Amino acid sequence: MLKIINIPYGNKCLTYKFSNDQIFDQILPKENSVSQKEEVGIITKSLKSCIGVDEKKLFNHPNLHVAIALNDSTRPMPNEIILPPLLQKMKKFGIPSKNISLFIATGTHKRPSKREIIRILSLKNSEQYRVIAHDCDDSTNLTFLGHSTTGTPIFVNKDYFHHDIKLVVGQIEPHHFMGFSGGVKSAAIGLGGRKTIEINHSKILDPMARMGLFYKNPMRNEVEEMGRIIGVNVAFNVILNSQKQIIDAFYGDPYQVMLKGIEASVNSCQVKNEGKYDLVIASPGGYPKDINFYQSQKAITHACTFLRKNGVVILTAACAEGSGSKAFENFFQGKHTSLEVINSFEKQEFKIGPHKAYQLSLQLNNHRIILISEMKPEIVRSMLLIPARDISEAMSISKDFLPETPRIAILPYATHTILKN
Repeated sequence: MLKIINIPYGNKCLTYKFSNDQIFDQILPKENSVSQKEEVGIITKSLKSCIGVDEKKLFNHPNLHVAIALNDSTRPMPNEIILPPLLQKMKKFGIPSKNISLFIATGTHKRPSKREIIRILSLKNSEQYRVIAHDCDDSTNLTFLGHSTTGTPIFVNKDYFHHDIKLVVGQIEPHHFMGFSGGVKSAAIGLGGRKTIEINHSKILDPMARMGLFYKNPMRNEVEEMGRIIGVNVAFNVILNSQKQIIDAFYGDPYQVMLKGIEASVNSCQVKNEGKYDLVIASPGGYPKDINFYQSQKAITHACTFLRKNGVVILTAACAEGSGSKAFENFFQGKHTSLEVINSFEKQEFKIGPHKAYQLSLQLNNHRIILISEMKPEIVRSMLLIPARDISEAMSISKDFLPETPRIAILPYATHTILKN
C-alpha cells in the first residue's frame, strides 16, 4: 500500500508516494474553504465596520486626494475582490477617481512591468486612477521625515506622503523576522527609501526580531512608529487561508487593525506542537509565495521550528524568477561554509540582500537544506544548498543525514503554519 502526498510547487503540485512502512505527519493549518460570494461578504462587512476611525470626520470634503499603498506581485493579494468595494466606498465619500492614487509598494524588490501592474491591480477600469510603482532608490521622489526613536532616518515616497488621506491595503500573516506582515509596513517599508529599509532590517541581528512576535519585536515596533510619523490614516487588511481565499478582513485604525488581524491570523495558522522531527518536507504554498528563493526562504524559517538540531529540510519551491536578488546571490561568492557567510556578514555594514544570506546560513548551521526548484543546480550549490530534481531524489539524498526510521513532517503551506507556544 502506498500513501500519496501532493506538495504545492509554482502553479502545480509535486506528488510523492510513501511506502506503507514510512510514517509521516501531514501538518495543515486549521481552516475552511470559502466561496467567492462569502469572500465578497467578508469584505463588504469589514468596510461597514470601521475600527477606531471617525470616517465622516476623516473624509470631510469631496476634494480630498487619497493614496492607497498596495502589495507587489510577491504577495497573493486577491485585489479583484478587495479593491472594487474599497474604491466604491471612496466614491460614496464624494472622492473622484482622478483624486485617487494607487501605489505599488515594492520596497527593495524590482519594479513591476506594466503587465505585472495590470495583474496586481486586477481592476477593469484601472486607467481611471493614477498608478505609481515605487522606487526606493529614486531620491527625487523621497521625502525625509526625521528619525525614529532608535535613530533610523525615515525616507518615504514623497507623492504618497503629500496626499490628504493615506491608506494601506495588505495581508496580515506571520513574517519570519518582522513578526507579522501587514498594517503600516506597506507604507513604511513598501514605500520607504533604501536607507530606511536597510537600517530597520539591520535589527534582524536582535534575537527578538523573530517570527510571530509583535509587541517586543524591535523591527516591527519601529515600523509602527514610522507609520505614525508618515501619517497612515487607515489600514484595510485581510487574512487569507492556505488556498489564498479571504477568511477575515479588518478596516480602520492601522494599529487596531493589526491587533485584531494578528489574533485572527494566529487562530488560522497555529497548530499543536507534536515534538521535533528529523525531516520536514515544506512548501511556501505555491505561486506567488515561491516566485523566487528570496521569498521562498520564509518557508525554511517555519520548517526549522518543527526540526530537531541537525535535521533535514526538503523545500519544494519553483523559484521561476531565480534567487530574486543578485545581492543575495553574490554574497555567497567565494564562501564555502555557512560560518564564512555569517562571519563575513557580521563584519560588514548591513545591506539588504546579504541579510537573507546571513539568515539562511544561520539555518544551515543547524540543518541540511535540500532545494527542489527550477534554478540551475550550480546556483543552488553556490548558496550552500543541496539541489534535487524531485522529491524522490531529495528523499534519497536525505537518507545520508537521517536515522533509519526518521520522524517526518509534511508542511504543504509552511508559511501559513506556526507552532502553538
